[in-house]
Amino acid sequence: MGKVLITGAAGFLGSHLCDKFILEGYSVIGMDNFITGDFKNLLHLEANSNFKFINHDVTKYIKIDEDLDYILHFASPASPIDYLKIPIQTLKVGSLGTHNLLGLAKAKKARMLIASTSEVYGDPLVHPQTEDYYGNVNTIGPRGVYDEAKRFQESITMAYHRFHGIETRIVRIFNTYGPRMRLNDGRVIPAFIGQALRGEDLTVFGDGSQTRSFCYVDDQVEGIYRLLLSDYVEPVNIGNPHEITIKDFAEEIIKLTGTSQKIIYYDLPVNDPMQRQPDITLAKKILNWEPIIDRDEGMKKTFEYFKGFSEEELYKSEHKDFKNHIKK
Repeated sequence: MGKVLITGAAGFLGSHLCDKFILEGYSVIGMDNFITGDFKNLLHLEANSNFKFINHDVTKYIKIDEDLDYILHFASPASPIDYLKIPIQTLKVGSLGTHNLLGLAKAKKARMLIASTSEVYGDPLVHPQTEDYYGNVNTIGPRGVYDEAKRFQESITMAYHRFHGIETRIVRIFNTYGPRMRLNDGRVIPAFIGQALRGEDLTVFGDGSQTRSFCYVDDQVEGIYRLLLSDYVEPVNIGNPHEITIKDFAEEIIKLTGTSQKIIYYDLPVNDPMQRQPDITLAKKILNWEPIIDRDEGMKKTFEYFKGFSEEELYKSEHKDFKNHIKK
């Protein structure tokens, strides 16, 4: 079928993409430097003859001897806790890392897909968010290091496409969840489930009226795969448009886990978006894609994964970074 390089391969989405491409018959090179990834996400592929792993930081020069057909750039911190803790690395992987990989794509005549994000829309003034919305981003705010890294990533990718004729694809990923998420990454689903499993109250930022739309990882990966193989070069939203308030979602978690915790409220972090819902009209039209796994089914699978954590892992995940994030 061909050879694929996947950066950020030891991360949540990256590892699932490795599985998908191997399942489809591709030979996969996974690359990661473990700044946020975890090799345990790839242990099941260690003996697979179609998988090879390279420990490397994509912000440094990248040398691949083999021919490549596709490059998927998923290397980046992706949660507020991570990119607030390592802001410079976040900016570098979106800029220098993308530049290096585009150069590699040019040299190998490979098609490259970049993982952009719904965060390019910032705290949106239109709802739901369509791909032609330019966004409302605070470039100098604490979240700007991630938002602007991704916006620059889109710009340099399109520049390489237009100037050098590189085949490129851009996916704007909305909130995604499922097995292999880190309990301590600060995002709402692992945060709520971890708190419930530890018997703690669930922490909600603001009054809980802000909304999110959660896409199960299998649906997300299928959308990314279809986009890579399509002929469409401009950004495409991939996410689940079914919207829920954070307060209602916290109540769903309490019901799912069978716990009796209450919800407690903290100040909303700076520039935290109040609404997040993708318009997936384009994905339906171009890719014939839409999510098929509803939140009840997806959350049951995700909860079963987190229930497998040991007590030591569960309590280790409750560290000061999360508490500091709450205070910001």
